[in-house]
Amino acid sequence: MELHSQTSDTPESRRLLEAQLRECFGRVVYSHKTHEKCADILLARLAMIKLWQMILSAVTTGGFIATVFDEGYTAAMLGAAVSTILLVLNAYTKDYDLGELAQKHRQAAADLWLIRERYLSLITDLAMGEKTIELMQVERDVLLKDLHAVYSGAPSTTYEAYRKAQKALQECEDLTFSDEEIDAFLPKALKRSPSR
Repeated sequence: MELHSQTSDTPESRRLLEAQLRECFGRVVYSHKTHEKCADILLARLAMIKLWQMILSAVTTGGFIATVFDEGYTAAMLGAAVSTILLVLNAYTKDYDLGELAQKHRQAAADLWLIRERYLSLITDLAMGEKTIELMQVERDVLLKDLHAVYSGAPSTTYEAYRKAQKALQECEDLTFSDEEIDAFLPKALKRSPSR
């Protein structure tokens, strides 16, 4: 057993573990930002729906008030049409709670933030070289299980949100990371490429 520990904690095994941790870190960075963007999109959509609900309610009320004061058939038809649109919009918001879904994305982002920081700490520990590789492998495996638990409970993200996350992180490729791209997310002391 002692021989296994000595042979497994080599510079090559540390390099391979670092490569895996960096890739996982990059993915979590993107997932975190994508869930944040999903929440932003849903909250903006909810705000727009609420605005339209108020506008349509005002038009509907105006149409029916005009009918009461005998202002004609056109006002009644306009009120009925707008009322129908408002009914459809209200039914949509009743069946599809955008605020609740946005909150679930915010919670997923918060959970992913913690995992992102734990990956960063593990990469730092690896760079410091003070922990054994076996201990870091155990920590990596725990992180993987925690990440799976977050993903299992998180709502699905959208392509629109991913594109917004990509833009926010100044990224152009789908979940593939060069050293330079991951370096953009890491503190200076942990970067692989020299700063320009």
